[in-house]
Amino acid sequence: MGKMTWVIPDGFLPTKSLGEQPSHEAVCVLNLTDADAKIDLTFYFEDKEPLVGFQATCGARRTHHIRLDKLRSDSGKEVPRGVPYAIKVESSVPVVVQHSRLDSSQEALALFTTIAYSG
Repeated sequence: MGKMTWVIPDGFLPTKSLGEQPSHEAVCVLNLTDADAKIDLTFYFEDKEPLVGFQATCGARRTHHIRLDKLRSDSGKEVPRGVPYAIKVESSVPVVVQHSRLDSSQEALALFTTIAYSG
């Protein structure tokens, strides 16, 4: 069950947060296979070249919530805040991918989640 390539067209990390809970997004991965999933994330933008080199692992028969506000590329780059982006998620084994966002930039917190697109 699952796919090896997923796309999340709407990504955005707010620049500010109120209260104790920081605004963030997560790429939520479910790996139902017997092998660890090696995950590569590529970030696409409207006006600049993609950011590459972001990696994570989701263990066999496990879930992993990849917090994008804490993710760093192999060269130390961060996912930019205040800039719209899209994400391609590629896995070494079939997985299921969900995307969630917590926006705490105002007192009325906003939370959404959606299943990613897989071709």
